[in-house]
Amino acid sequence: MGLDNSNSPGLIPHQKKQALESNYLSFNGGGNPGDSNSFAQQYLPELYEAEVERFGNRTLAGFLRMVGAEMPMMSDQVIWSEQNRLHISYDEATVVNSTNRTINVHVEDGKQCVIRIGATVVISDGLNTIKAYVSDVDLATGTAPNRTAQITVEPYTQANLAGLSTVAKALSVFVYGSEFGKGTAGMETIQTGTAAVKAISPDFTQFSNRPIIIKDFYEVSGSDTAQIGWVEVATEDGTSGYLWYLKAESETRLRFEDYLEMSMVEAEKKDGGSTAAPEGSEGLFAAIEARGNIYNDFAGAAAPGSGALGDFDAILKQLDKEGAIEENMLFLNRATALDFDDMIAAQAGGGYSSTASASYGLFDNEEEMALNFGFSGFRRGSYDFYKTDWKYLNDASTRGLTEDIDGVLIPAGTSTVYDQMLGSNIRRPFLHVRYRASEADDRRMKTWIVGSVGGAYTSGLDAMQIHFLSERCLCVQGANNFVLFKSTV
Repeated sequence: MGLDNSNSPGLIPHQKKQALESNYLSFNGGGNPGDSNSFAQQYLPELYEAEVERFGNRTLAGFLRMVGAEMPMMSDQVIWSEQNRLHISYDEATVVNSTNRTINVHVEDGKQCVIRIGATVVISDGLNTIKAYVSDVDLATGTAPNRTAQITVEPYTQANLAGLSTVAKALSVFVYGSEFGKGTAGMETIQTGTAAVKAISPDFTQFSNRPIIIKDFYEVSGSDTAQIGWVEVATEDGTSGYLWYLKAESETRLRFEDYLEMSMVEAEKKDGGSTAAPEGSEGLFAAIEARGNIYNDFAGAAAPGSGALGDFDAILKQLDKEGAIEENMLFLNRATALDFDDMIAAQAGGGYSSTASASYGLFDNEEEMALNFGFSGFRRGSYDFYKTDWKYLNDASTRGLTEDIDGVLIPAGTSTVYDQMLGSNIRRPFLHVRYRASEADDRRMKTWIVGSVGGAYTSGLDAMQIHFLSERCLCVQGANNFVLFKSTV
């Protein structure tokens, strides 16, 4: 421009955006620390009003909204009962004496063996199988974890139990029926002391969880609220516009909403921990660790592509042993999602076609609806799977930092449970959140303002505090149908 104001006493700002010699900023005016008009010494260079979203959408919430529901509760604890298996079976059985045809079966503490005289059983060590008639039973004795009952059997095809493994706890036994001679009495009552096995009553397992209270707050002083400063923002919850001090409140709220979900995923019940630690709650990962299935290093030892199919089929075999829920959802980190893509592509002749065979029953058979939710589907055996990335496992400030959880398989649909309050069976999503609420107070997501700023006049504090609170817990029902993918390498 030909102007050289390097010797001018200083720049004079103007009230309007107007190009004048007095407010011209020279880019070649020396650049020394003493030069008042040096570009390097200016504190007001060109300002971009809009924030740069360098981390993309930073929120992690949404996982539980995809797979579950939220329902109110009024108590300090939620209790539910789950059905046990219908048929009678025992693993970890041991041959006591093959000649005398006696077997010890492991019995849980507080229970008795329910195999009765007259039952017909299958006994197997995995390679050899014998079918036999039960002629005598001694009810369980001993203390956990070595509590056992002894049964005497009469094999149908050989004189004794020769051929079965004699390694401790190597046998499996299950009842497949019964047999009685002509003119005999019915199923015999077995009497040992005061314990007796007559008719077999249905049994159930009871589980419980307790809500935790989650809190956070945001504070801004009265003086800071009087400062004029605006930034154009676009927040993760879909709103946009000009915000100033409430911009930080918006981020506090978004972070708190993430904590609501992350707490349900990560929560742990207190069990032998620090005496100063609160009681805690059972989160998703803890429930699967305790009652579900763990698969370590999926496709870790396999070559990319079809090599992972063997690992996946092993998971299907385990699902067959459990509830065999037809539709399941896979929430995976990036590396495991790519392993699935490679596996499916290998089966499709090298071209990735994960949506080719899925029925999309979960999404009203609409592929477009599934894709809008971020899911892609495939079918293997008698199961449908819907796969999506779980940002929580990829984010560098959460599980993407630890890299020990690769994903989770969650059954779709609902489970039938016995509700103690209603006294009847009800259907609930396998995964759902219970929050404290009553006619007097709803603690699903509470927000209130205290202080003497921003319209609140509740105290002498020269600031505005925005408080957040929620009280909730997660119910993981039918956890035996869940699979947690973990990395050990």
